[in-house]
Amino acid sequence: MAQLIKLENYISRYEQDPFHYPSQYMRLKQEQWQQLLRAFENPKEPKKIELIEKDTSFFGQFRKKKQIEEDVELETNPLPQTKEQLKVFYLDQLFQFQLKWASSTISLMSFIDREYQDDLVLKYLLQRFPDTYLVMYHPIFRLKKAEIETDIIMITPFDVFIIKLVEYPSDVKIIAGDDRQWYKEEKSVRSTFISPILSLKRTDKIVKSILKYKEINIPVTKVVLSRSNAIEYHLEPYQTRYIDKKIHEAWLMEQRKLQTTLKHVQLKTIDALLSFSDTVSFNRPEWQREDADQFNWE
Repeated sequence: MAQLIKLENYISRYEQDPFHYPSQYMRLKQEQWQQLLRAFENPKEPKKIELIEKDTSFFGQFRKKKQIEEDVELETNPLPQTKEQLKVFYLDQLFQFQLKWASSTISLMSFIDREYQDDLVLKYLLQRFPDTYLVMYHPIFRLKKAEIETDIIMITPFDVFIIKLVEYPSDVKIIAGDDRQWYKEEKSVRSTFISPILSLKRTDKIVKSILKYKEINIPVTKVVLSRSNAIEYHLEPYQTRYIDKKIHEAWLMEQRKLQTTLKHVQLKTIDALLSFSDTVSFNRPEWQREDADQFNWE
């Protein structure tokens, strides 16, 4: 399951320590699955599955000189009947956990749009790709005091994908045009729509400028993705791939078969991109109450 490292301009755990959280997530994910599997195989035992995260920073220790613990307890009763159903159940639970990490830290939080709970594109990106794939879902960058919304960015161990989804009902054919205008054809009726290349190029320029500034060398590929439609074209542009319904499954399997660890250049890449990302967050209510108590000297 890929990792959601940035969602729009919400606060993210990964911003705090990009070199730590990706491997931490993978460890917690494995531990959680083993706990869930034991509960499934031993249904008569008491069930409580949780992930505990501790704030061991100086700031955390300052607060009453103790570790701040955050429990993420997962629903376990009733568990599914089959192991395959258990895997689906597990991924859905993990999806909720990922949304939490992508919108809060132990002390800060962002107000997340409830629509993300049922965002099928986001679920596809997280649930169909490997753990080592790190996803920035429509991140907002702050460059020269300007906020710029971008396409989906996926950082793999060896390259960066900038993804634009173009999807219509399955009987619609997409015809690639130029940088400004593409076409869709349904029942021999052709109409135009804005070329996906336009926004892909804008995001590509931002990503490459940040990587150049940070002196990071990693390939960047623009991807037009359509899981439901055929894309008709003569030639893919430079450093661009068209993944349509005819080759989507093969392309996806190619990504899923990539058995490798997180790479240092990959972590340097997310560190660079997150450092230029915009973030809007607030103190969690329980921390605001502690602040009021801590500094009430009257």
